[in-house]
Amino acid sequence: MHDSKAHLILALTGATGAVAARLLVEKSPWPVTLIASDWGRTVYEQECGPFDELARQVSQVYADTDLAAPVSSGSVPTIGMVILPCSSNTLGEMAAGISSSLITRAAHCHLKERRPLVVCLRETPLSLIDLRNAVSVSEAGGTIMPLSPPYYMLPTAHPETVTLQQLLEVYVDRVLALLGHTARRTWEDVR
Repeated sequence: MHDSKAHLILALTGATGAVAARLLVEKSPWPVTLIASDWGRTVYEQECGPFDELARQVSQVYADTDLAAPVSSGSVPTIGMVILPCSSNTLGEMAAGISSSLITRAAHCHLKERRPLVVCLRETPLSLIDLRNAVSVSEAGGTIMPLSPPYYMLPTAHPETVTLQQLLEVYVDRVLALLGHTARRTWEDVR
């Protein structure tokens, strides 16, 4: 049973794939607290439109520089934290234990408190450094979930008609399932 005050933390970094973050906000059954880096805001606006539109859909928005925000403490209850999209730079900082931004500090809190941390890495190809950083975060308790949609969830759709929106919706459903929210469809439903 989750604390009724608990919320989902969504961190938006400067990697591409911001439309998935918007879908996560829309689909979340929990209130969302958003942390956005400067580059995260910039990329969001390039890919999705005004950042203010996303900000209006969440409970609270914090700048990545606000290290005094409540979510910088492990004493604040959460459902978990999703970094979507996660840049390789943010992954590297987490792997090294660097907590110099609100995103990396909140991620560190989730790891030390053993709360769910889902890292939606958006980088390709991955260097050996990225792979080692992903292993370090995974060993510390994080879940590495590259921004790669589960294509099998749309078995009857013709490849030429599947939209990016559809692919990212089933991806976001999988992310939310990792946090305890039952997905609309599973492999059992589509096989």
